[in-house]
Amino acid sequence: MGATDPILSLNEAWQALLHAAHPRLAHPGGEAAAVADLSLTPAGWQSERPVAPEAGELLDCLAPLAARPGRLAMAQLGQSLDGRIATESGHSHYINGPESLVHLHRLRALVDAVVVGAGTVGEDDPLLTVRHVTGPHPVRVIIDPRGRVTPDHRLLRDPVAPTLHLHGEAARPAPAGPHVTRLALPLAEGGFTPAAVLEALAERGLARVLIEGGGITVSRFLEAGVLHRLHLLMAPLLIGSGRPGLAMTPIATLDQARRPASRTFRCGDDTLFDLTLDAPLP
Repeated sequence: MGATDPILSLNEAWQALLHAAHPRLAHPGGEAAAVADLSLTPAGWQSERPVAPEAGELLDCLAPLAARPGRLAMAQLGQSLDGRIATESGHSHYINGPESLVHLHRLRALVDAVVVGAGTVGEDDPLLTVRHVTGPHPVRVIIDPRGRVTPDHRLLRDPVAPTLHLHGEAARPAPAGPHVTRLALPLAEGGFTPAAVLEALAERGLARVLIEGGGITVSRFLEAGVLHRLHLLMAPLLIGSGRPGLAMTPIATLDQARRPASRTFRCGDDTLFDLTLDAPLP
């Protein structure tokens, strides 16, 4: 590493992360130097050039995800200091700041599929595309056991990215555009098991999955023990009431609480908690 070597920029670091996560996709030619100069592994990264501070922070945070081989199941939630993801009326825009939104879009760009429940579709009408950073759109996946998502929601009518609509075998989902693929799954206690959802996605080549919401869906995947990683974005505000981020089976004593390995990163005014969970490796 020479004193005159050009500093590796934030954009170059991001392009290298994209290349690590999606090595078979075409990427801008300008990222070739960054890919050659950076070594990314699940344990971290090394660079042949000096690295801009913001680029180093991005690599510290996301290299373990982008460079992870095989399957990845992770989730993210944005919440207040007191663990609320929305007010009692359901208002949630915006608990977290703009930097956290950029982080979420980075996560979308690094995975093959992003998953939400039917309740989130009905309340938020999300688009689930990558808009605040460069990168590919993931396949958008709706968990909808009763087939209650209606055609007016953007995931079913906007063809900007493919949508996979998971519904129960007895459900009769409403008509949708040609970008929507329907897949019937068997029900277990009125819903789908998280493991069955992940297996169905993996069978379709969607090995890297982000569970984006809502809180009930993330809680079910966490409690099922199928997540490898959880990103909690904590905003510096107190709501005092409203919808909790995580709602799991009650425990009697604190020795039953999960204590995952964690790292923290600044995300504007928010704090990102990167939690490593104990899901078995596929």
